[in-house]
Order: sequence, then C-alpha cells, then structure tokens
Amino acid sequence: MIRLSGRFRSALIIGGQGIRARKTRTLLSMVSLFLGVLAVVVVQVGAETTKSARLADLELHAGKDGTRQTYLPGNADTIQIGQDTLKGRTDAVAISFTQAIIGEPGVSPVNPGGAPFDQPGGGQYAYPDGVEIFCDARGYCQPMQVAGDAPDVPVPGQAIELSLNALTGDIRQFRPFRSVSGQWLDFSSDPSLSPRIVVNLEAAKGFMRHQVPAEMRVEGTTANPTPRIIGVIDDGNMHPTAYTRADELQNWVPRSSNAGNYGPGLQVMLAPTAGDLEQLLRIRLTASGMPAEQIHFETIQARKEIAKELALIRWIFLGMAGLVLLIGVAGILNVGLATVGERVEEFALRRAVGTSRSLLAGIVLAETLLTGLLTAAAAIGLSALGLTAISALFGDRDQFLQDLAFPWQAGVAGVIAGLAAGLLGGLIPAIRAARIPIATVMRA
Repeated sequence: MIRLSGRFRSALIIGGQGIRARKTRTLLSMVSLFLGVLAVVVVQVGAETTKSARLADLELHAGKDGTRQTYLPGNADTIQIGQDTLKGRTDAVAISFTQAIIGEPGVSPVNPGGAPFDQPGGGQYAYPDGVEIFCDARGYCQPMQVAGDAPDVPVPGQAIELSLNALTGDIRQFRPFRSVSGQWLDFSSDPSLSPRIVVNLEAAKGFMRHQVPAEMRVEGTTANPTPRIIGVIDDGNMHPTAYTRADELQNWVPRSSNAGNYGPGLQVMLAPTAGDLEQLLRIRLTASGMPAEQIHFETIQARKEIAKELALIRWIFLGMAGLVLLIGVAGILNVGLATVGERVEEFALRRAVGTSRSLLAGIVLAETLLTGLLTAAAAIGLSALGLTAISALFGDRDQFLQDLAFPWQAGVAGVIAGLAAGLLGGLIPAIRAARIPIATVMRA
C-alpha cells in the first residue's frame, strides 16, 4: 500500500513537471476540452436552477411536500365546522374562496370575472339567430336588453374584481409566499371591523393603474366593508387575488348565508404531524351528515410529480454536452499520442534505469488527469462568474434571477467530466508509453 502510494505521488510529480515543460501543448489540450466541460457544467447549472425555480413556484401553487390537504363542499355547515375546528391552530389552515369587487358601487369592474389586467375582457356578440349576447371575461354570457343597445349589466366604472381567500391561520407554512412590500396578516390580534387584506402582484398592478374607492362588495354581506391593503406578496398566481382573515370577513357575512359566499368550497391544509386534527375534523363532518366517502385527504408530493420531467430534460442536454466533451477527449488523445511519440527515448531510458511499466503509464495519465482538472476549474470559475453577472444585470427584471447561487452539483459534475475526459484521452497514450521496449534507448 505504501509502495503504491509512493508510485502515485511520483507519477503526479513527474506529470506536473511534464505539464510545466510543455505549456503550449497543455494549453491546446485544455482549449479542446474546455467547451465540453463547460457544456456539462452549464447544463448542470441550468438543471439545478430550473429545478429550484420550478419547485419554488410549485410550492406557491400546490404547497410543500408532505402537507395533507382536502377539499370540502361549500355549504354552511362545512364552512363553519372547518373554521371552528381549525381556529387557533398553528399547524393547519382552512381557506374559503369567494369573489370580491373593490371600488365604486353599482358598476362593472375593469376586469370582469377577476381576469388579469393585461388580457382583454368580454364584449358584445351576435348569434346566428340575431340575438345580441354580452359575455364577460369569465365566459358568462347573457342576452342584451331588447329595448336598447346596452347589455343588461352594470356600466363600467372604477372597480376591480379579484378572488378573495379567507384564511383561519398563516398559510405561508404550507405555501411559502414571497413578500414584496408591507406585511402579512396578523392572526394573533383581535379581528378588525375593517378587513385587512394582502394582495398579490397582479392585484397590486390593478390598484396601481386604477384609482378606486376603498369599498369592498362581497356577495351575502350585510354592508360593504372598507378594506385596508397592508401588504403585497408574490403567490405565483396570474389572476388578481387577495387574502384576508376569515373572522374579519365573517363580521360582515351572516352565518346563515355562508352557503352562497364561498363558491367552490373549503380547502384544508394540515401539517404532517396534525393527525389528531385530521381525525377530529373527519368526526365532526361525519356527525354533521356529510358522507365519509366525500372526506378525502391526500399528501402533496410536488417533487415526485416533476422529478421524471426534469430528469428527462437533464439527460437530453447532458447527452448533447457529452458529444461536445467527446471532441475534447479526441483532442487530448491526439496531443497525448504526439507527446508520447516525442518522448520515446525518455520513457525507454526510464525503463532502463528500473522504472516500472505501471509508473510510466501513471505519468502519462497524471498529465492528462491534471489537464482535465485544470480545465474543469476554468469552466467552473467561468460559469460561476457568468451566473453572478446574470443575477446582477437581470435580477431586477425577474425575481427568479435574483440571488442566484452556483449549485455545488454543477461543480461536482464539472470535476467528474474533467477527470473522465482526462482518463479517456490519456488511456491509449499511457498504454503505448508502458509498452515502449528498453532496447529503444540503445537504438537512440
């Protein structure tokens, strides 16, 4: 073992001396190999960065892996039981959904149906039978008035429609929204008569473009409350959305009208450790008359769902990078064979003084492996600098490009690619050097 270690050290020392003595050829080998290693590193950087971005956006929409969730029908009993059961719990949250219009009363919003502000809304259409139809951005259509040209809908005005999500607790533990400005909802204080809301980026865009009065209309409320926008978050949703405390919204919504306020129903998200709460919710809902088969909890597995897709894309691009790397391997092989041909007398003399064939092969392999490592270091360094430059230049345009970090997986892939290329490119020259006969020095 000690003897093998001594041979390895000798091979590295002599190989390093050979690289220093033949700088031009080493540089040519590095140039031929550089693009291949750089391609592998760039592919790995892109794959890891895309994976992080996809998972971050996926968690914004679907939730973190391991979270338990269920969707319940939107009737009065379900809404009330769900909110009462989860009230005050920090390991679970119930989300109820409704539509809200903020702005002038009695007018049609600038984005009917809560459509994105950069998409056109609905309009007037004529069916083949001559009936005039008016359709809003949601696709909801109704006949126009017979005695006039205007549709039977409120006149357009300064109002914004958005989706309103009422929460019983902090949803960010399950869906990690990114804070943009202001603050998030405080669930530790008493409910306010003026509902506090946090809007997403799309809703904030609408409020920046349109000056609307602070009056919120929600179906089923006893009066129009005055909301207070306290923050802006990035929830990855392209539609205008707002978040508020369920108890603050309930100050304006009679309990008996809950059946018509929350549209699709109630979404419940629980931590993996909240098994007791899940069982309690099942028992209460079943006791209220809900069939047990309608209560179905599932575990969010966002990473598993996109793992195959990302792996396929990564292997496709790594295959293309591998083809470029093979060109570099051919370059090292060509330079290595030429170098061994010029050093025949040197290697024969070393054999004559007792150098073993394995050590001669090790010297040649050490040179190519060191060349591969140097090339990998250059490719990794250039990729890291490029990633930092991209983040600095374009980070203010897209949140995805802010604070990009060089993934360690890309560095490992670059080192492996450099060593593999050095090994493949130096293997044949090493075998040729080990087979040089001792008699060659006598002929020289």
